[in-house]
Amino acid sequence: MPHSHTKHQSPFTDHLFEYRMTERKKLIISLVITMSVMILEIFGGVLTRSIALLSDAGHMFTHCFALGISIAAIAIARRPPCHHRTFGLYRAEILAAFINGLFLLLIVAFILYEAVERILHPENVHSLSMLGIGVIGLIVNIISVYILHGSHKHDLNIRGVFYHMVADLVSSIGIVIGAIVIYFTDWNIIDPIISIGISVLIISWAWGILKQSGTILLEMAPRGLNTDVISNDLKVHFPQIEILNNVHLWTITSDMLIFSAHISFDESVKQCEEHDAIISQINEYLGKRYHVIESTIQISPRGQSACTIAR
Repeated sequence: MPHSHTKHQSPFTDHLFEYRMTERKKLIISLVITMSVMILEIFGGVLTRSIALLSDAGHMFTHCFALGISIAAIAIARRPPCHHRTFGLYRAEILAAFINGLFLLLIVAFILYEAVERILHPENVHSLSMLGIGVIGLIVNIISVYILHGSHKHDLNIRGVFYHMVADLVSSIGIVIGAIVIYFTDWNIIDPIISIGISVLIISWAWGILKQSGTILLEMAPRGLNTDVISNDLKVHFPQIEILNNVHLWTITSDMLIFSAHISFDESVKQCEEHDAIISQINEYLGKRYHVIESTIQISPRGQSACTIAR
């Protein structure tokens, strides 16, 4: 009967509270700022009859929605693993990012409809009021982008919100430019054209978030990495490996990769004690090189007992 040796650890517990509270505070600050500007742009859009301002207010609402979902997702994700949620609830952050991407597409559909209506039935725009409110929105968006900058590099949930903010920053620039053009030329059609441009930008961000979050939810390997890359790399760095198969790689949430494989060593490795030493080295290498926080490797030497070691 094959002999197995199993080593259990809980790396998820170690990562559970890592940078979560800092991100949560940043998101709350951004939410308060964004809601204030959204209300201002709604009133400003109605008073100035600017579809660009109203569309930007709609975009601001998606930010509030995204921020609210992200804050809730962080609270859920911080709940510790247990016997029936062994990986914890980190995927809540990815699900939040996916929902934000879908919601963006719905907002785009509404903005495009209103923009086409305004092109077919032009209305005068109060350019000076539009300019003033646009400048306020621009300043606030710069502040929000600055608050979230850096956190987006390691967390897809935060990245989704950050892209919302960057897109809105660009749209605010468009509103300011549009207001100036309308003031000097009376080309009111510039207003809906800017709205269409904003919509195209939103679609590009939404698609990126949907693609990245969908990849994680479908348990695919992260972008730029696959099992062949890791398998070949391990064989180069650990020449004792003769056969490496049944390799699996998937993502729990941003920067939390899981790895599993079956490995056969060559004849130079015979004892389970030697297996333990090599597997520890492999686990350490996977963690440093690929940010793998948990790896499970089953050892199957030819004609000898199997040793299963989980990092």
